[in-house]
Amino acid sequence: MIAKTMVAALFAAAVVLPAAEALACGKHAKPAAATTVAQAAQGNRVELSVTEEGFGPTPVKVKKGEPVTLVITRKTDKTCAKEIMIPAYDIEKELPLNQPVEVTFTPTKSGEVKYGCGMGQMIAGVLVVE
Repeated sequence: MIAKTMVAALFAAAVVLPAAEALACGKHAKPAAATTVAQAAQGNRVELSVTEEGFGPTPVKVKKGEPVTLVITRKTDKTCAKEIMIPAYDIEKELPLNQPVEVTFTPTKSGEVKYGCGMGQMIAGVLVVE
């Protein structure tokens, strides 16, 4: 009986608590590799949400040389992602709760463009520029 209790305690400490802590901070508890790539829709307009799980959807494909408008809506106060930063394009905008914010720019290089919160992009997403 003591062995089962110890195994349960170790499992909670190693698996459950880190996952709960990650969600409380707005991070993804599941690996990013499990996500699929969303396509930019509506003429390079991308609807993004900020929830307790972070920015989504991510990653999103966009086209090099074509203007893209990100429409970001923060849907929770339980996140540190209260602004969006895209360092590669010198973009920084506040994300007021439940108010869509538009960010328009033109990706100039192929590859990945990381965006995220103002806390060192601890909560982040990726645009895949093709």
